[in-house]
Amino acid sequence: EVQLAESGGGSVEAGGSLRLSCAASDYTFRKGCAAWFRQAPGNQREGVALIDGDGRTNYADSVKGRFTISHDNVKNTLYLQMNSLKPEDTAMYYCAVGRAYCYMGFGGPPFRYWGKGTQVTVSS
Repeated sequence: EVQLAESGGGSVEAGGSLRLSCAASDYTFRKGCAAWFRQAPGNQREGVALIDGDGRTNYADSVKGRFTISHDNVKNTLYLQMNSLKPEDTAMYYCAVGRAYCYMGFGGPPFRYWGKGTQVTVSS
């Protein structure tokens, strides 16, 4: 069974950086679509970044130029490098897999598997 484990969250000051990791078991990032989502208290869950097996990516407008999604096929791990962090980036961040394609964007078919999340807090 697919299992996802996020790590790397924490508290940073505005302008700082964090690197989130999502270790996967019984899954390969070489095929299919993988994603990072986030959700702040009282807000809807929003898509942050998508990546397919060929390395093609898609980002929410709010994080373009600041965040980078990638995967390491040797370590079987998904990453989200977050730079120039802002207070509005504060949220629980979740990785997700189990969708065949990424090209339809964040509003496409649901992801089957989700991690339990890692908290990111950015102070002003």
